[in-house]
Amino acid sequence: MADLAKAGDTILLLSQDGKRFMIRLEVGKEFHSHRGKISHDALIDQPLGHRVISHLGHSFFALKPSAHDLIMHARRRTQIVYPKESGYILLKMNIVSGARVIEAGTGSGALTIALALGVSPGGRVYSYEERADMQALADRNLLQVRLREVVELKQRDIAQGFDETEVDALFLDVREPHQYLEQARRALKAGGFFGAVVPTTNQAAALLAGLEREAFVDVEVCEILLRPYKTVPQRLRPVDRMVAHTGYLLFARPIAGD
Repeated sequence: MADLAKAGDTILLLSQDGKRFMIRLEVGKEFHSHRGKISHDALIDQPLGHRVISHLGHSFFALKPSAHDLIMHARRRTQIVYPKESGYILLKMNIVSGARVIEAGTGSGALTIALALGVSPGGRVYSYEERADMQALADRNLLQVRLREVVELKQRDIAQGFDETEVDALFLDVREPHQYLEQARRALKAGGFFGAVVPTTNQAAALLAGLEREAFVDVEVCEILLRPYKTVPQRLRPVDRMVAHTGYLLFARPIAGD
């Protein structure tokens, strides 16, 4: 049975030429584009996965958005952790239902959304961010996708340490993650999962040295590239542009001291 669109839901409107529009359904509102307008009321309580027609006669497909859609259409002011990385992060760090996860910093909340989806139901994400404006943006993005109740947002410098202990996983997306390994170790359970993302090789090298100093094990460094192709059967070829380097991922496991 098809999902029904409800007031307050975020849905995807896909035009016939592949343009994607994310809208949050509200009674009495209208979606407007150069292809015409569509009343939200015409979508509310209707099944998703069907064609809808604008007042100008253009076709759209009303669809339930994927986690990828939710992340890529979230409002942002900074570089985000892309789905090509976040999917690997969730698997590598065992982000599953019921897990307790720390994230720092929150940024625009793109990875926060992925983590919240991963730990639901029953889990919790504790997300630390120094900047009030960024935390406010992440708060709005989480509310938009109805994941706010899964995430505890905290505004402070993580040099002070984390409030939580014995968490299952901890991910750092901060400028100098090697400076916070002692704080991370105190928050993680023995054998838990540590991860970080850095944009440059010198930052990766500094973090590797720190992980060695702090006796983390099972260390990995990787870079993930995704090359999309044009979906035209007669002209199947790579797209002209791609998002190439977005960051180096590092993973490790803390072990209990002797």
